[in-house]
Amino acid sequence: QVQLVESGGGLVQAGGSLRLSCTASGRTFSSNAMGWFHQAPGMERELVAAIGWSDRDTYYASSVKGRFTISRDNAKNTVYLQMNSLKPEDTAVYYCAAAMTSILTITSNYRYWGQGTQVTVSS
Repeated sequence: QVQLVESGGGLVQAGGSLRLSCTASGRTFSSNAMGWFHQAPGMERELVAAIGWSDRDTYYASSVKGRFTISRDNAKNTVYLQMNSLKPEDTAVYYCAAAMTSILTITSNYRYWGQGTQVTVSS
């Protein structure tokens, strides 16, 4: 059984930082795309960042480019999202997901999902 477990969410003041982690079990995803999505109340789930098999293959939404960094440790089957210079509009539930292919931005390819972790940024 495949499981993705996120950790690292919480409450932080604007301008602060958080680091999210997502560890997969049940299979390895070293050659698959891994992504972080967020969903604010009343909004659709949106792809925030994604990474291919290496750190050189990444995607960032324009709203987070330059502030967030996605990385992965394939030996640990773990993907990270370093979030710096956080803004109140970053407040959302953040979900980790694993795709069935190496393509980063086709959201329908993301098959496995974590339970989500809440990130709240106060002004």
